[in-house]
Amino acid sequence: MLIWTITIVAVCICIALILNLWRLIQGPSVSDRILALDTMYINTIALILLYGMYMGSALYFEAALLIAMLGFVSTAALSKYLLRGDIIE
Repeated sequence: MLIWTITIVAVCICIALILNLWRLIQGPSVSDRILALDTMYINTIALILLYGMYMGSALYFEAALLIAMLGFVSTAALSKYLLRGDIIE
């Protein structure tokens, strides 16, 4: 039963990733594209966690944590660049 649930949720997250990719390409403004990229990070983390639950391995949880930190830093740096025009002060 858990396998079916993980599969259904993974399909839904893949659909969300495709819709986020569409928003990333077609976004009317740069802030929409940044938001789509940040949401893609979150969906990718969810997929990795689901795969870790499916495989029964804790290694995927560490990879998801690493991607979460990378996503936070890149979103903050990109937002700061758009706000000020320079990342490093």
